[in-house]
Amino acid sequence: MTPVELSRTVLCAVRRAVDDGELSVAVPARAVVTPPGPGGSGDYATNIALQLARPAGRPALQVAEILRSHLRDTAGVADVEITGPGFLNIHLEGSGATASLVREILQGGGGDAAARQGILRTGINGINSDPAVDSQRDVDSHRDVDSSRDVDRCTDPDGSTDADRDTDADGNTDIDREADVDSDARVDREADVNSDARVDREADVDRGADVDSDVHLDAAPRRNSHPYGHTPTLQGRVIPLRVPYEVRAEVVADSLVRIIATQGGRAEVDHVRAGERVDLRPVPAPEDPAPLGADASRWALLYPAPHDRPRITADHLLQRESNPLFRVRYAHARARALGRNAGRLGFDAVPGDLADVTAADPLVRALAEYPNALTQAAAHRAPDRLARHLVAVADALLAFQHTVLPLGDEKPSAAHRARLALAVAAGTVLAGGLSLLGISAPDYL
Repeated sequence: MTPVELSRTVLCAVRRAVDDGELSVAVPARAVVTPPGPGGSGDYATNIALQLARPAGRPALQVAEILRSHLRDTAGVADVEITGPGFLNIHLEGSGATASLVREILQGGGGDAAARQGILRTGINGINSDPAVDSQRDVDSHRDVDSSRDVDRCTDPDGSTDADRDTDADGNTDIDREADVDSDARVDREADVNSDARVDREADVDRGADVDSDVHLDAAPRRNSHPYGHTPTLQGRVIPLRVPYEVRAEVVADSLVRIIATQGGRAEVDHVRAGERVDLRPVPAPEDPAPLGADASRWALLYPAPHDRPRITADHLLQRESNPLFRVRYAHARARALGRNAGRLGFDAVPGDLADVTAADPLVRALAEYPNALTQAAAHRAPDRLARHLVAVADALLAFQHTVLPLGDEKPSAAHRARLALAVAAGTVLAGGLSLLGISAPDYL
């Protein structure tokens, strides 16, 4: 069961409680489902009981008890616990929560799916995609999603850390040293079947043409009509963005147009003159960021919170672990490389059980929290929230990547396919998030 399906399940539980006369409230348009916080348990948690307590005229704990009885009867839900003032902690049956999450990300339509297909196929068919173009095309085509569908369709769904990296005498980490190697001559360590293997970009395409392109994920039916993280939260709303004639304000507004569209809303940008009321006034950049280039300049303006003054320095261009932009783009490139190397080793990505890999937990949590980060970025007009969450996803992926491919004489197994699927899903989210910020996600770095 995916977070979207679980959110729909929670809303259906509310509706059943209302229909049975147990609650007298209006069924909300959406239910927020996130990984449990400190003190929580299970696979996911929701604060829907706290949200309904006041309109229901009952204590939150009593509302939670009512909803728990309905949620426990749902297929796919193993148990429901109540913690704190009334949080519902949901345990899913078996170990399918992670597999469902990964499958939801990879089977999403539009931009994120295009990025996913590029990750899977670049090393297989030599196909490259432009996630920025594809993601915007999908955003434009799904602005008319009806938010009432999720409430009305009440059917039960079926269904090593960065600090551990070695540091050399010059203070460079493992990522720093890898980034300094010429990418045309570099051989991905995990793909070294023969010790003298040398693969360049042209060879990737030539050799990939001979690899079986049958990918299980593409063959599976699509259940989602929009990319992962896109919701109808702001469906039908027009968000005015009156901004001054200043470069940072214009870049922030440009990103918000795309971010708000992912939530079903539409942003209208209008420039105002000095002295007129504005809706968006981030602290201006101290100097022109253009010399940094398109991608680095946008990151320099978007990554800091609106009330923080951006740093316009060459640090944004460094291929070092200390540079957040580099880590995000490098993590995406590593996801692409893992897909290519897996294709050369003869296996593909299939979502599955990851209980044996503790390094996967931070990455799974970061991916599950991505929709909420996107919603918050749109609601608070703060693309920096999305940028910071992409850094969290990237850091988790870089810590997890070393477990994906077989080592030595080890043969590819179902566990490797499941790990690859998680890495590919993370690359998909990174590509989609960067495209919303207007930043490219290179295949090689």
